[in-house]
Amino acid sequence: MNRETAVSVLFVCMGNICRSPTAQGVFEYLVKNEGLAGRIHIDSAGTHAYHIGESPDRRAMEAALRRGIDMGAQRARRVSEADFQRFDLVLAMDWNNYQDLLLVCPAEQSGKLRLFLDFAPEAGTREVPDPYYGGGTGFERVLDLVEQAARGLLAEIRQQHGL
Repeated sequence: MNRETAVSVLFVCMGNICRSPTAQGVFEYLVKNEGLAGRIHIDSAGTHAYHIGESPDRRAMEAALRRGIDMGAQRARRVSEADFQRFDLVLAMDWNNYQDLLLVCPAEQSGKLRLFLDFAPEAGTREVPDPYYGGGTGFERVLDLVEQAARGLLAEIRQQHGL
């Protein structure tokens, strides 16, 4: 991150190949289109080490590309305790990952941890469902939910940081 960065956001799911890279890609796209790419640092990670170094799931990338979002440069990594020092917000995709994150989160940093869909109260759910074992429609549903939450997140960041 550079001096101009106003805020940093980390999206987290289990393996960092479906939901969190989708959230990263959507939020990067939104932030870039709003002219804020230099002001908001965005990354994603997983609570488990299943897919470290891998690209996002092919189905997630294809669904995102249909909406103009390229996630091809992303690589999976595992979240670390240091991420709670580096990021202003650590956003879990579901309650299971939220609980896993609490295990590595230093107590003094716990205020940074939230559920991503709390930024989309109109979504009617607080969890982004894991599409990994389902069909293509699951990835579209994830994108729909992530787009709603990304807009809400950006609105809150703009308000809190005067962007």
